[in-house]
Order: sequence, then structure tokens, then C-alpha cells
Amino acid sequence: MDRFGVADGIRPLWPGAVLSGPAFTVWTRPGDNKGLHAAFETIRRGEVLVVNGGGDETRALIGELVVQKARALEIGGIVLDGAARDVTELAGLGVPVFARAVTPAGPWKTGPYRIGGTIAVGGVPVNQGDWVLGDDDGVAIVPADQVDHVVQTANELIEGEAQRRAANQKLVPRG
Repeated sequence: MDRFGVADGIRPLWPGAVLSGPAFTVWTRPGDNKGLHAAFETIRRGEVLVVNGGGDETRALIGELVVQKARALEIGGIVLDGAARDVTELAGLGVPVFARAVTPAGPWKTGPYRIGGTIAVGGVPVNQGDWVLGDDDGVAIVPADQVDHVVQTANELIEGEAQRRAANQKLVPRG
């Protein structure tokens, strides 16, 4: 994707967290998680909950109880342009969570919010159904209409890197 689509400042909450799946988008007022609870009424197994929380770092949009619900619904993970809490408990639950920040302060639950449509996370536009990928390096968004092209290009890059690795193994020190 020519280095586009990488969400700035969004990181995994623990090493080894990995996610991949279609985006289920929520736009909420900073520090308010009422929309996240509403999203759980319609999100489907494997979808990744992607939340524009305005980049707020002062109130956690999720914690242990929300992630327990996400685990029961078998969603693909959670990406927050906002904060989370209960990091140790979240890691134990196994649902991959990526966020801008961590704080012990809980959320507001008054709204407003919007479910679906285009949002922004880490400066990247995200539409419902775009592909979301996350690992130890961060989060990338692939527009739905570009997924096939990006997969083909990624496979070509992987093959080229494998060839370079093999060539590196054959290098002989000089001198």
C-alpha cells in the first residue's frame, strides 16, 4: 500500500497480540463507551471492533468486563483510538487489543455515538468492512476494495525477502 494505512500511535497492549479481520466501526465521544456496548448487539464473529474515541487518553473505553463480552462473542479483536485499562486481565483473556493509551480511569456511558460508516483511527480512514491487521509493530488498515491486490503484493514481497534471506546465508566474510 506504498506505506499508507498505518495507524499512528496505536499499539498492542501486550507482546504477541495479533489480529486480522473486517472492521466494525464505532465513533464515540472521547472517553465514552456507550457505543461500544451498542456495537456488541450487532457485531459478528471474527469482526474487529474499531473505535474512534478521539484519541482521548484520560478515560478507558474498555476494560476486563467489556473484553469478556468480546471474547464470548468471538470477535476478532479491538482497536481503539483511545485508552484501555485492566491490561493484565486483558492479556489473560486472549482477545487482541490495540490502543493509543492505558489509564485506570473508567469511561462515561452517556453517548452520543455512531455505529458503522467511515471513522478515523490513528489518522487513517476506516470504513465498515475494511481489513484490519495488527501485530507487535502496530495496526494497518486495508481498504476493502484493495484487499486482493494487497495480498498479491504482500506474497510477492514475502517471496523476495525469502530469496534475500537465502542469499544472506551464503555470504562469506572477507579478510
